[in-house]
Amino acid sequence: MLIQIPRLTNSLRDPFDVDQAYLQRKTILQKRKLRNAASSLDESGLAQKIVYGWEKASSEVRQAYKQFIGAVVDLVDGEMRSEEFHEVVLTVYRFFSRPIEEKDSTDRIIYDKKLELQNLVGHAIADTKLKEVASLVQKLLNLQPDNTNSAVSLERHHDVEEGLEFGVDLVFQAPTRFLVDVSLDAEDIMDFKSTISLAFQKEEYGHSEPTDHFVVEGEKFNLTWLRDACDNIVRNCNSQVSQDELALAICRVLNSEKPGEEIAGDLLDLVGDSAFETVQNLLLHRKEIVDSIHYGLSVIKSDKNASNAQSRMPSYGTQVTVQTESEKQIDKLRRKEEKRNRRGIEHAGDGDLSTLDFSSLLQASERKNLIDGMIGSGDRSIAVNALPEGTIRKYCEGYVEVIIPPKPTAPMKPGERLIEIKELDDFAQAAFRGYKSLNRIQSRIFQTVYGTNENILVCAPTGAGKTNIAMISILHEIGQHFRDGYLHKEEFKIVYVAPMKVESTQTMIRIVGLSATLPNYLEVAQFLRVNPDTGLFFFDSSYRPVPLAQQYIGISEPNFAVRNELLNDICYTKVVDSIRQGHQAMVFVHSRKDTAKTAQKLTDLARMREDLELFNNDAHPHYFFMKKEVIKSRNKDLVELFEFGMGIHHAGMLRADRALTEKLFSDGLLKVLVCTATLAWGVNLPAHTVVIKGTQIYDAKAGGWRDLGMLDVMQIFGRAGRPQFDKSGEGIIITSHDKLAYYLRLLTSQLPIESQFISSLKDNLNAEVALGTVTNVKEACAWLGYTYLFIRMRMNPLEYGIGWDEVMADPSLSSKQRSLVIDAARALDKAKMMRFDEKSGNFYCTELGRIASHFYIQYSSVETYNEMLRRHMNDSEVINMVAHSSEFENIAVREEEQNELETLARTSCPLEIKGGPSNKHGKISILIQLYISRGSIDSFSLVSDASYISASLARIIRALFEICLRRGWCEMSLFMLDYCKAVDRQIWPHQHPLRQFDRDLSAEILRKLEERGADLDHLMEMEEKDIGALIRYAPGGRLVKQYLGYFPSLQLSATVSPITRTVLKVDLVITPTFIWKDRFHGTAQRWWILVEDSENDHIYHSELLTLTKRMAKGEPYKLSFTVPIFEPHPPQYYIHAISDSWLHAESFYTITFHNLPLPEVCSSHTELLDLKPLPVSSLGNSDHEALYKFSHFNPIQTQTFHVLYHTDNNVLLGAPTGSGKTISAELAMLRLFNTQPDMKVIYIAPLKAIVRERMSDWKKRLVSQLGKKMVEMTGDYTPDLMALLSANIIISTPEKWDGISRNWHSRSYVTKVGLIILDEIHLLGADRGPILEVIVSRMRYISSQTERAVRFIGLSTALANAGDLADWLGVEEIGLFNFKPSVRPVPLEVHIQGYPGKYYCPRMNSMNKPAYAAICTHSPEKPVLIFVSSRRQTRLTALDLIQFAASDEHSRQFINMPEEALQMVLSQVSDQNLRHTLQFGIGLHHAGLNDKDRSLVEELFANNKIQILVCTSTLAWGVNLPAHLVIIKGTEYYDGKAKRYVDFPITDILQMMGRAGRPQFDQHGKAVILVHEPKKSFYKKFLYEPFPVESSLRERLHDHINAEIVSGTICNKQDAVHYLTWTYLFRRLMVNPAYYGLENVEPEFISSFLSSLVHSTFEDLEDSGCIKMNEDVVESVMLGSVASQYYLSYMTVSMFGSNIGPDTSLEVFLHVLSAAAEFDELPVRHNEEKYNEALSEKVRYPVDKNHLDDPHIKANLLFQSHFAQLELPISDYITDLKSVLDQSIRIIQAMIDICANSGWLSSSITCMHLLQMVMQGLWFDKDSSLWMLPCMNTDIITSLSKRGIYSVQQLLDIPRAALQTVTGNFPASRLQQDLQHFPHVKMKLKLQERENDGERCNILHIRLEKLNSRRHSSKAFVPRFPKIKEEQWWLVLGNTSTSELYALKRVSFSDHLVTSMKLPLTPANPQDVKLILVSDCYIGFEQEHSIK
Repeated sequence: MLIQIPRLTNSLRDPFDVDQAYLQRKTILQKRKLRNAASSLDESGLAQKIVYGWEKASSEVRQAYKQFIGAVVDLVDGEMRSEEFHEVVLTVYRFFSRPIEEKDSTDRIIYDKKLELQNLVGHAIADTKLKEVASLVQKLLNLQPDNTNSAVSLERHHDVEEGLEFGVDLVFQAPTRFLVDVSLDAEDIMDFKSTISLAFQKEEYGHSEPTDHFVVEGEKFNLTWLRDACDNIVRNCNSQVSQDELALAICRVLNSEKPGEEIAGDLLDLVGDSAFETVQNLLLHRKEIVDSIHYGLSVIKSDKNASNAQSRMPSYGTQVTVQTESEKQIDKLRRKEEKRNRRGIEHAGDGDLSTLDFSSLLQASERKNLIDGMIGSGDRSIAVNALPEGTIRKYCEGYVEVIIPPKPTAPMKPGERLIEIKELDDFAQAAFRGYKSLNRIQSRIFQTVYGTNENILVCAPTGAGKTNIAMISILHEIGQHFRDGYLHKEEFKIVYVAPMKVESTQTMIRIVGLSATLPNYLEVAQFLRVNPDTGLFFFDSSYRPVPLAQQYIGISEPNFAVRNELLNDICYTKVVDSIRQGHQAMVFVHSRKDTAKTAQKLTDLARMREDLELFNNDAHPHYFFMKKEVIKSRNKDLVELFEFGMGIHHAGMLRADRALTEKLFSDGLLKVLVCTATLAWGVNLPAHTVVIKGTQIYDAKAGGWRDLGMLDVMQIFGRAGRPQFDKSGEGIIITSHDKLAYYLRLLTSQLPIESQFISSLKDNLNAEVALGTVTNVKEACAWLGYTYLFIRMRMNPLEYGIGWDEVMADPSLSSKQRSLVIDAARALDKAKMMRFDEKSGNFYCTELGRIASHFYIQYSSVETYNEMLRRHMNDSEVINMVAHSSEFENIAVREEEQNELETLARTSCPLEIKGGPSNKHGKISILIQLYISRGSIDSFSLVSDASYISASLARIIRALFEICLRRGWCEMSLFMLDYCKAVDRQIWPHQHPLRQFDRDLSAEILRKLEERGADLDHLMEMEEKDIGALIRYAPGGRLVKQYLGYFPSLQLSATVSPITRTVLKVDLVITPTFIWKDRFHGTAQRWWILVEDSENDHIYHSELLTLTKRMAKGEPYKLSFTVPIFEPHPPQYYIHAISDSWLHAESFYTITFHNLPLPEVCSSHTELLDLKPLPVSSLGNSDHEALYKFSHFNPIQTQTFHVLYHTDNNVLLGAPTGSGKTISAELAMLRLFNTQPDMKVIYIAPLKAIVRERMSDWKKRLVSQLGKKMVEMTGDYTPDLMALLSANIIISTPEKWDGISRNWHSRSYVTKVGLIILDEIHLLGADRGPILEVIVSRMRYISSQTERAVRFIGLSTALANAGDLADWLGVEEIGLFNFKPSVRPVPLEVHIQGYPGKYYCPRMNSMNKPAYAAICTHSPEKPVLIFVSSRRQTRLTALDLIQFAASDEHSRQFINMPEEALQMVLSQVSDQNLRHTLQFGIGLHHAGLNDKDRSLVEELFANNKIQILVCTSTLAWGVNLPAHLVIIKGTEYYDGKAKRYVDFPITDILQMMGRAGRPQFDQHGKAVILVHEPKKSFYKKFLYEPFPVESSLRERLHDHINAEIVSGTICNKQDAVHYLTWTYLFRRLMVNPAYYGLENVEPEFISSFLSSLVHSTFEDLEDSGCIKMNEDVVESVMLGSVASQYYLSYMTVSMFGSNIGPDTSLEVFLHVLSAAAEFDELPVRHNEEKYNEALSEKVRYPVDKNHLDDPHIKANLLFQSHFAQLELPISDYITDLKSVLDQSIRIIQAMIDICANSGWLSSSITCMHLLQMVMQGLWFDKDSSLWMLPCMNTDIITSLSKRGIYSVQQLLDIPRAALQTVTGNFPASRLQQDLQHFPHVKMKLKLQERENDGERCNILHIRLEKLNSRRHSSKAFVPRFPKIKEEQWWLVLGNTSTSELYALKRVSFSDHLVTSMKLPLTPANPQDVKLILVSDCYIGFEQEHSIK
């Protein structure tokens, strides 16, 4: 082939500027790219080519054009690339657009051109279709103006665009001596000429033999050739220069950066005209020569640097040498720069050559290359392979073929062996069942994968068994958690990611990377943090299980029709070659329709070439049997093709058909299978030969056709060769000529993998910020440093737009890194996706950013929504906005789809389409609407586009809904939620709701319902028969009614209580009113609860409620929340419950503000006066002054001093936490000690922790210094009467004082109280508030009755309604001090941060990093308290903080003590979590720690030995440990009763905040509060303005009224009303009536309200059997007295009354005990029902399995576990058990009293046994009482039982000396020691008759004595009971035969006791009357004595 080369000397041509040409080419390519993604038809070139003046064309012309395009689409009938489709359109138009005179000429043209057209479209065409097309072309012609035909009617090659790529269409007319015969396309030469390196093998250049010829080795153009050429020139010209000098000069010219023609001129100047041929060759083969030069240079350099260049060889099968880092980088950068810019700067290329001589360069270049014939110059970091030896290149007409022979399998190395499966662990062998051994690669890597935790990267060919390597690493991980034959699944998680992605989390993660062979595997290894020496494995293709021969065919034919024909032809030839050798072949095509078309084409060609018998399969033994199977298939292509031994396979076929095809192929019945790429990925079905026919696939995401990726090609080639049958496989790829080089480089691993990360940097940065892993620029840079992008950026900066000068200035690229981060952050800030504070470099996440990250929305889409989203939009505007999302930006508009789109727009789109079908966004709108309408589509590209759109649609609309919800837009949120559901269900919001049951209700019924306009409400009210009549189908009525029942619906009711004038509390009750069916409703339904103000279009509250099946069937569900109200009040708010997944499932509740009385504004604060601080000497008493270590009182104490210390006025002091209120209270105590030393002080604190703190503080001061006596009364301690009588100070919890003061008539010390101090009185509104209220009311009542003044001192935080509290406490103006929250001794700085996240645990997790950041920012050195909600959170938070500190490389920053001291401390700690965290200076503090650990941690923190204390909220109240910084991590806790997370009371939050700031050390304190985002505004409001305290007495009124009835305070209803007027409830009722459900405060309203309250309370108490009413008079009965005495709920005793009988069994008693209301609050935490289920399998008595989350069931399980000594699942259960056991004592004692009062002997004794079981943790009737002895074991029990000894009592009776005889081998001394713990009691009785008031009665005298005299203590030995217990005994007098109980007496004694009991007068048989002695803590200690 002759090609004209342009004249080469400068003198004959204008200078040619390559730079300019390059830039022009770039702009042309960009234009071309844009044009491909034309966003509307007007921009499309095709229309302009066919219709002259398209922009101005009339609508008729446009319509005709669309019809014509539609007809061609019909003609093509299948998928086709747009460019190819354009070719077809233009060809068809050209055929038929010539003017036609005669009638039959159309037929003639059709006859002439039909074959050509059929070849063009690839299948037969019907004449009718052609005629239709012809007539439409004529119609289009006739409509256009006459003078202009159209652009196409000119000859085709004139249709040249101005934008053809430079160099493609240059044709030079030059003298003949410039003609060279070469077998290359002009394109390639021109490409070469413009110095764009063609990545081709060397042989391709300079080859000048005839075509269709095999080339194994051509003439090599290298430096040797250059030397010979120069030798000739020098000899022929008698030149002055030597051959070496000339050669070196030529090298310099060739290696320079000048434009091509200058180089040509320079060469001619050097060698003269006579050597013209040499110049031609030099120019044609410049690339090879330059490559040789570069190679020579690199060899010389690497020799120079050999001393320090270490050859880092990866472990195996490697062929890599690596230059030193700096050399390689500079070399590569320089060459890159040359390649890219070619700016004509000579010295850059000259530098290295100037100092060399030619001969050394020649020698270096001839040194053996790693593999000869490198592809591409060395411009990449590691050029690993080139085309292998033996590669053959064939040139044929229209195509080039490169044949790569299979690489033989590498022989086994010495010492290499295969690992046998039996060497694996037993459990691992199961995974490889059927295998004998691992393959070579797996065996080679086995030790590293299975024996270590190394990160690894394995690069090996497809099909080499990499998946099994992943399997081995999974087995290794499993093996680490396989203990005792049990796999601990909860300990680990394995993530298998198909396209690799690496995540960072807290624990070490092992990364196993698997890849095909890649050139820059070292960099990928670096990215995966793989150690190159131990974890990197590289295997080349010689490790393929079946060696692969490859053929690459590049079709260069420009004509589309011929090209198509050629493609089919080559494909056929390859398939037939394979079949002739007896192999099967697979042909991969890239669309579903193409499978059948290609198969059809192959059969046509076989028929034409008479090769059909090759494909025949009827000789196969199973042929006829399988043929029957095939005929059953409904797929006609499959049936037809089977006859010819062919099959097709694609995802659109039925599963059965696909399976049949797979079976036929693997059985050998099909010779050829034509399939899509899904087969390569999904089904392991190999064949000997695999052909990839064409490499273009349609990608909706890219909006068009793209090249088949490397992964796909490798995967498909991996199917070539069947491991068990073939010696080799064959992979053939047929592509276009321009792609040939690309695929050659891909598959010989020459293209390094580049990072694509920059394109999505903004989105990824946003995701990290939203996640909380990146919080500032520094962290973002560090994060970027982990990416593969960063590694590649340093290796190949030019690829990422980094100039040479930048790299020199900043070699580590840190400033580039920073600028990338800052640019991305600025863009995100602009889009409101995060806040970027440039000054500090901090990032703050916004709601928008979180939503984008959560729903995977791109940054550019968010920008679009920011611009387009408005408060009010209609449906089509919303759909149009979604269509503008950047997710869809690549979707293109195509001519061939127009007709179908128009049809779809008419039939399936109910909404207006903005821009119409011819516009890109219009097309997307149509496809969105089509998806919801469930329309069907024909054309393949539309199907792909539609499925791509539908995949993203749901998340985009969900994101838009969240955005609207966060903005509080009421209308748009509801609108978007409707569309979320419409997309999920594919039903329009305007369609009938019952369409959601369209699988069950027929389309006909639904259509009729829609036509009749029957909405849900109407249907609900109608009867079945009416519905049947409505739809004219009687049976349908029942069906519709049935499904209406399944339709989700809720009933809402709410009570609204105003808290202040601006805040309402809403208590919402939700009752599901539908029938739950798992099939429709699954396990849970989610509902949005919204509070809307429709007037102002705003949402004031939103939350997502998950309604489970159990909740739906159980009690109505209660929710509480607060909402703001504003003046002027809107008419109403709506509470709106909307289903998250069901359209039209919603309920409303209206809150009207019509008659809602709001509380008055009454917050008056006391001003803090600027007084001079009082000195301590003002106390005027040296003893008192000595109590205080400071010299002056603080401002608040100074201001209140006079009233407290010099008067007896009641005082209410409201001041912030930490302002010294306790000392103020002490002033009042000192006043009492001065004035009335015989009176007592009662200090009441609502929490045990505060009581404990007061005790320890006052013990040191008041007790030891002033000599006062003090007692504590809490659940843990009950002092005896003597201690109470003599005490000056009683410190008590409200419950204890309430219990004691109930019987104030009989307890003198209650009336001796002179001062009551009520600490934290603002807790009146909390859970224990009612008790506090009752105590104060009772004490004031007592004081009024006894006429002795009791002084009240109330201490609280700042209050909103101090006046009411003061009034109730009897405080006058002078004693009321209510300071503002801001009046703190240490000012407080508060930061509130909101965190999103619907779920509690992940949200808490996301707060850990901000908590750490807060410590670093606000308190890096000073003490920090972190409050969390649970014990588990203390542990998790501490572990995370340790992790963050370690990653900052300051793991020990929080510890301030030397190592030896630390080790000392750690040795004393028993809790292992605490021991771990203390090593890092972080303490834990919660109720689960034992006292020793707890006090140790407090001491370490108080003394600054550890900096951080993570604690639960109780610490805020109990221990006074202030810190500089307080972090409140989350403001909710899990409420076991409500089964959900609820908010801490505001008082708790204030108390926690109050711990910030240490008066003696800090100028100010800091509090950081991390809350759930929606609650942020609520906390902002109430943390700064005080919260009003309301009464909660009403909920607990029954128990308190009952107690007053028992004590005699209330005898009738009037007394009860009078009693209520003393309460705080009464005060608040007057002020905020609406809160308590009262509308008016007129006296008669109040009176009737209180009367009805009393009446209903009395009725409930009477129903429960606690009181007896007679008219208005009321008296207590036994159950009521028991409830009051044992402080039990009236519900509990009522339940006892109805469940306990004369002979109740132990099992029933246990159930009754567990059912007590006192266990209502036992927490059942998240997921604890699983533990309960496990326990329920192990315990003795069954429990109700349906209510495992019920606290009472849990209590029952805890009791039974305690008796059976089962191991409890988690530490929380141990603490829960303690509290259950503690509570149970008084409940069991109450049960015993009830049994005894009823005279039931058997039940009383059983119940006593239950108490003994609780004490000893043993079963009474199942376990031997001997188990109470600590030393007991089964051997001793067996040995004792042989001697007839079964109880401890019997052992006590054996003399000491004789003990050894019964114990066998066991040492008696040990047993003797244990027996010391138990009392040996002897009982003597004496009966005496006595006359009393004229009546004779029998008195029984009883003497009890302990015989083991050394044991004087009466402490019980109860090692399994959590508290100290005194031994007590019951004396039970009863009749054992009738089971009657006559009397019961409870006694305790230390060594002996004398007491008496009165015998009943009943003339029972005296033999049957027995006295039984029963212990309350030891099993088997009963003694039964008859009364003679």
